[in-house]
Amino acid sequence: MLFHVRMDVNIPSTLPEAEAAAIKAREKVYSQELQASGQWRHLWRIAGQYSNISVFDTASVDELHTLLSTLPLFPFMKIDVMPLCRHPSSIRSNDL
Repeated sequence: MLFHVRMDVNIPSTLPEAEAAAIKAREKVYSQELQASGQWRHLWRIAGQYSNISVFDTASVDELHTLLSTLPLFPFMKIDVMPLCRHPSSIRSNDL
């Protein structure tokens, strides 16, 4: 199942910088593991914002929820999820 996921990050200014840096470092490692596994297919930064647009490929909604909720930055995110399905007029194969 493919999902379009927008993640807006809002780390509180009261969080110590060293703690924020450690969380971001864990986030980077975990997100790269998910990308290497093929579950996190695309990761795009939204210019000028602390946000991204991603495409996830998971076996179920529950699996997606588990992946998202275990992101180190999850407590500081607003997440919008849209399930995707192939458009009948698309000339592309399943290479998304």
